[in-house]
Amino acid sequence: MVSSGAQRRSLHGQWSSRLTFILALSGSAVGLGNIWKFPYIAGVNGGGAFVLVYLICVFGIGLPIMISEILIGRRGRRNPVSTMSFLGEEETGNKHWRIVGLLGVVASFLILSYYSVVAGWALAYVFEAGSGTLVGIDAEGASHKFDGLTGNWFISGLWHSLFIILTVFVVARGVEHGLEKAVRILMPALVFLLFILLGYSMIEGNFSEALIFLFAPKFSDLSSEGILSALGHAFFTLSIGMGAVMAYGAYLSSEASIIKTSIAVVMMDTAIAILAGLVIFPIVFAHGLDPAEGPGLIFQTIPIAFGQLPGGRIIATVFFLLLTFAAWTSGIALMESPVAWLMETTGLERRKTAIFVGIAIWMLGLLSVLSFNELSDFELLWGTFFDSFDYLTANIMLPLGGFAIAIFSGWFMSANSTSDEIDASVDGVYHMWRISARFIAPVAVLLIFLNAIGIV
Repeated sequence: MVSSGAQRRSLHGQWSSRLTFILALSGSAVGLGNIWKFPYIAGVNGGGAFVLVYLICVFGIGLPIMISEILIGRRGRRNPVSTMSFLGEEETGNKHWRIVGLLGVVASFLILSYYSVVAGWALAYVFEAGSGTLVGIDAEGASHKFDGLTGNWFISGLWHSLFIILTVFVVARGVEHGLEKAVRILMPALVFLLFILLGYSMIEGNFSEALIFLFAPKFSDLSSEGILSALGHAFFTLSIGMGAVMAYGAYLSSEASIIKTSIAVVMMDTAIAILAGLVIFPIVFAHGLDPAEGPGLIFQTIPIAFGQLPGGRIIATVFFLLLTFAAWTSGIALMESPVAWLMETTGLERRKTAIFVGIAIWMLGLLSVLSFNELSDFELLWGTFFDSFDYLTANIMLPLGGFAIAIFSGWFMSANSTSDEIDASVDGVYHMWRISARFIAPVAVLLIFLNAIGIV
């Protein structure tokens, strides 16, 4: 008789409550992608039309795959590699499905190596803003400040190192004493800071213009590339395909509803992305700045705006603290996946494993640090080390992982197994998920992948 996830126990502990899991998974999903990337992607692609397509993609495609990944994680109760190997053999008689789990673990490792570099910049700007160096800064000064940070490998490397140390500290303490305690503090703090900034933007910024920009669709400004960008960002912002969701799902109580939990996480992630836009764009419009500035919007354009506002020193500090908290919660989730795998594979205790993984990620991350200075002229297939790691993970590894997860849960896991994990008593919900996992989500993810490699 096949045992269910309810009969299995995770080797690493269990979340104390459904709310804690929601906070943890939301922390994984809510990161630099929501606060740093979403606003400028929306800006580049015309605002409201992009947001509408993004919301459709999040709930129509991202949500079903997240449900699939949590389902698989809870069913297997192991690290992503062992879970896919175990369930692959249980459901199909083939252990080679472990490659899907390994793909997620490697993706997490690679992503954190360059993600921690950007997170280090955010951490550095907390102190820059707090010291008052951004007050009254102009465009030339903001550009010089940012170039001075990224162009100095030693300074940028120090901030990268500090972020890795903070992440290792939490992961080394385990599920209950590390991950849980961190998200219980960081996620409420993140939301609190976001609402402080929102209130400030409503008072000091051009809030009405920001509302029109974000919620009045102008489909003439949305290209086919913009639609695919919305589809891709909706998929990646939920941390799907990188092993973190599966690893966290392994610690979820068998009594918790996967459907309700997933919906709560997606809604929180989406709300924070939109709130971030409502924080940033009123300030941008109030100072006549370009909402389509691109990646430099956060580290170059926003400091100019905050530097001209009353109380800008405090607000800028709060903003970059928010950005750091968001990056930290995601970094914790990214590190948990390879740590859980290595612990189960080698038998090492958690603290030593976390330190070992942290050092390995730190060393690889130095290549991304050097991509902005000493190795800026050295290019691989997709540009610098930083650009190549970003392209490889975001455009190839994650879509392949997400596609495989949807296919495995929809086509290879039996209806008995999936309905055992999903609340099939709710009329129509289970069948809607199964149709999406089998047909809609795989086609959408395949479309992202084909676009990324230039076929579509």
